[in-house]
Amino acid sequence: MIRFDNVTKVFPDGTKALNGVTVTIPTHKLTAIIGPSGCGKTTLMRMINRLELPTSGEIFIDEQAVSERDEVELRRSIGYVIQRIGLIPHMTIEENIAIVPEMLGWDESRITARVDELLELVDLDSKTYRSRYPFELSGGQQQRVGVSRALASDPNIILMDEPFSALDPISREQLQVELRKLQKKIKKTIVFVTHDMDEALEIADEIIIMREGQIEQMATPDELIEHQATDFVRDFIGQDRIARRRDFAQRTLEEFDELLDETWVGDYAEASSMITVQEAIDLLADNSNKRIAVKRNDLIIGYLGHHTLLKAAMKDREGELSV
Repeated sequence: MIRFDNVTKVFPDGTKALNGVTVTIPTHKLTAIIGPSGCGKTTLMRMINRLELPTSGEIFIDEQAVSERDEVELRRSIGYVIQRIGLIPHMTIEENIAIVPEMLGWDESRITARVDELLELVDLDSKTYRSRYPFELSGGQQQRVGVSRALASDPNIILMDEPFSALDPISREQLQVELRKLQKKIKKTIVFVTHDMDEALEIADEIIIMREGQIEQMATPDELIEHQATDFVRDFIGQDRIARRRDFAQRTLEEFDELLDETWVGDYAEASSMITVQEAIDLLADNSNKRIAVKRNDLIIGYLGHHTLLKAAMKDREGELSV
């Protein structure tokens, strides 16, 4: 658990980045922090690993004050994924991932096994990619390696500073889906800074909306769509987005059955074509199967996966934009 207790940050030029922030970030959840430029979201995140120090107040990790921790030891115990990926270009993928384990004194066989495990975890074949250099990978692949590097020492906390914002839209949406699947497996405490409201709503368990160094609202994505605590929160999310997401969650798979895959080999869950899109999302998130067999009158009419749901979502957005 990460807890901020009345934290204020004033920079030397007089800018007040945070103003008496008190908030608890839940354990084993992905918490997104979002708000307008200059609202203090990145400063808030960077205080967790002491990249920024509070002017007053205190931050606690598992009830131990961060100010009492050695900053080098603290940073090695926390994974960090940045916007520009930050892979070292003259080092192989394996060497990039192994940086922190080597600093921690792991033996070579343990590091090798961990590199293999992490590359497979982010859907990169270790035999293919471990000896390559960053310039040989696409932006999306490099960011997957960045996530692997952050996980290398098996930290309890991972900080992610707008990690997907530099990627093209397709890679970005694919990695959002992969991050949710990954979090289901690893169950880390992830703090994710973003400037994209749709991204926050897609990936987060909890969302913190900030304004002028203070927290306007903290809630789950569903709670934010159903109830906005202030006019600022309502305007920041956007009335069109709120209406669209409410409508999309109620649409049934029957309306999107032309997008269903025709074949699937492997395990699957079953659902009626009258299940709502939101129920399908929840079923996929909570089930180890990679597909849902969609049935009408006890006959399977197609198979649904994350990619199909994404296509349905994009089709729905396009329909809204064309009205």
